[in-house]
Amino acid sequence: MNHRLALLLDLDGTLLDTAADMGAALNRLRVEENRDPLDFATIRPNVSHGAVRLIGLGFPAAEGNEFERLRRRFLELYAADIAAHTCLFPGLDAVLDESERRNIPWGIVTNKPGWLTDPLLSQLGLDRRAACVVSGDTLAERKPHPLPLLHAADAVRVAPERCVYVGDAERDIQAGRAAGMTTVVASYGYVSATDDLGSWQATGIAQHPAELLHWLDEARLCPPGVGA
Repeated sequence: MNHRLALLLDLDGTLLDTAADMGAALNRLRVEENRDPLDFATIRPNVSHGAVRLIGLGFPAAEGNEFERLRRRFLELYAADIAAHTCLFPGLDAVLDESERRNIPWGIVTNKPGWLTDPLLSQLGLDRRAACVVSGDTLAERKPHPLPLLHAADAVRVAPERCVYVGDAERDIQAGRAAGMTTVVASYGYVSATDDLGSWQATGIAQHPAELLHWLDEARLCPPGVGA
């Protein structure tokens, strides 16, 4: 392996604040369906769980073919204006800069499908910086399965136990623990008031992106074992 450490991040709610654009797409769909828009504070904690969760939130009675119709239309609306308001969480650009300065590769492991991930990263110029991008349809498995994280570690040529994986959903921590990585909850992301972060058994919690550098330092000094 060429690098001593790697930083791997979930996308929505960890690396990028996508809630405004995803929420806008959901509310546009609700207006199309003759419903009032939802309050943004209601939408935000659900964004990391993707289209299925958002359609369930916006159209709780929908099921079967109707649910699938709404899901597809939501994705059309979102894809058409995917980066209008999306940006890095404040402080993350400095973290990425410092990682690059230290020659620590950073990459993305997300359940977002590639046909949405790729244009989003391209519009923000992050596709040229990320050492690897593993989307939800890159492999046969998605998080919470560890395979996407192990694939990312192999792509950046860093042993899994030398990787720090950051996410804002329990499945992120489950995947990272199963892969034997240092796991950090991005509590600045789309966690809800009902999430019991302590029960996720992550290595640590970052209340601000700048704290991720601390966890890189911790991983350098004391790499975890499997399930750390």
